[in-house]
Amino acid sequence: MRQLKLNLLALGAAAAVLLCCPAQAAHEQTAPADSWPMFRGQPSLSGVAGGELPEKLSLLWSFKTKAAIKSSPAIVNGRVYVGSSDNNVYAINLSDGKEAWKFATTGPVESSPLVLGNRVYVGSHDTYLYALDATSGKLIWKYQTGDKIPGAPNWIKSPKDATWILVGSYDYKLHCVDAETGKSNWVYESSNYINGCPAISEGQTVFGGCDALLHVISLADGKQVKEIEGGAYIAGSVALANNRAYYGHFENAFQCMDLQKGTNIWSYQDKAFPYYSSPAIAQNKVVFGGRDKRLHCVQMDNGKPLWTYFTRGKVDSSPVICGDKVVVGSDDGRIYLVSLAAGKELWSYELGQPVESSPAVAGGKVVIGCDDGSIYAFGSKGK
Repeated sequence: MRQLKLNLLALGAAAAVLLCCPAQAAHEQTAPADSWPMFRGQPSLSGVAGGELPEKLSLLWSFKTKAAIKSSPAIVNGRVYVGSSDNNVYAINLSDGKEAWKFATTGPVESSPLVLGNRVYVGSHDTYLYALDATSGKLIWKYQTGDKIPGAPNWIKSPKDATWILVGSYDYKLHCVDAETGKSNWVYESSNYINGCPAISEGQTVFGGCDALLHVISLADGKQVKEIEGGAYIAGSVALANNRAYYGHFENAFQCMDLQKGTNIWSYQDKAFPYYSSPAIAQNKVVFGGRDKRLHCVQMDNGKPLWTYFTRGKVDSSPVICGDKVVVGSDDGRIYLVSLAAGKELWSYELGQPVESSPAVAGGKVVIGCDDGSIYAFGSKGK
């Protein structure tokens, strides 16, 4: 119980920094070394894990569900939380891969869970955002949107120190609800589907969607700060650093936008394939997957290419940077570990079916879902 309280206090402090102290919220936000509480690790969606990974990983366990897993796992307090297309949310023991509980929704769960305090927040294609007890899986509340929720929820501390949950829906709306009660605080309406997770930094939330726009919204009241032409349909999530947004789109470009000026800083274009993967940002590098079957790394400040790594399938999985390594899945059915410096393969493992889920990294372990319906955990044997 004491550890749960400490985790909640730490998360609350992080949110207060993000909302109230913009200078401290900029650049290279890293998830705690022993946990991965949400999609991309933390609210600015930087995709950076604390700690280190070994150069060679071993399969520790696998857990089978009854349908494909598009959801990306969360890891908190020795448990893995993940959704499945079999309509369930699962809690699995990180130590041995045994089921702790499962919760049934009435639609596929592609949304990635957010674990905050002793609650799990997750969306479903059945139109509901659910709040579940992290220990037992018991329903605490559910909030209905107007359509399916494929993206992950994010969170903030409100101006009055309440905790708010943000989630996008195919009803074209970004919903902000009270974490304790599930009551709506505000709703912002865009002009098309919202696929990704809203990124949070410097008192604002930023997201793209099928309307080909970047929406910059005030967290305090849900009012639009600005609307920026995004270039094309944006399926993935935006990563934020230093008042800049990094994202790819479906007209075959990856871009960096100045959020204050509303202008494009740089664009990276290579082959004529779209980008669905969400980026990871660290050490002046941006790493992202492409449907050209490659993992790309460019310079953060100017978008100049540093390296590309070839897989045998499209890379919709979003990479995670951990120390000097990058881990990512591919539709070729493999999970890869490559060096951040040069993009050299260090290790790979054949799963056999496409890997659209993105990795969760905590405590020297990697957990990822697969279209074969299984969750896989990798790490060093005996640790």
